[in-house]
Amino acid sequence: MAQVKIYGVKENLSVTKVQLSETIHECIVDVLAFPQDKKFHRFIALDRADFIFPDDKSDEYIIIEIMMMQGRSAEVKKALIHALFNNIVQVLKITSNDIEICIVESPTCNWGFRGETGDEIQLNYTVKV
Repeated sequence: MAQVKIYGVKENLSVTKVQLSETIHECIVDVLAFPQDKKFHRFIALDRADFIFPDDKSDEYIIIEIMMMQGRSAEVKKALIHALFNNIVQVLKITSNDIEICIVESPTCNWGFRGETGDEIQLNYTVKV
């Protein structure tokens, strides 16, 4: 299970969110070996006045927060971060300076979906990669 939140300036996200969602999902499917149909994305579009960030960022600045169950190796998580940077820069032409990524993990027992906890449910993909 992975859930993604993308924060950004409202005017920019309204233009890029479909392509950004596809690009992020492609990376998650490729690197984490997720099924294609497991896509959980939320866009938090903020008014420019409500999104305060340093002067070295442009209005294209985005924060990508990925919440997922523990189990992936450090190498896999780093590969995901690198894939996200590479693909977003290439596809959307957002500079790497305007992209920040944070992976937040929690134990499988802390997750609940389909009426079960993450450590009880039978998934159709592997978490320990």
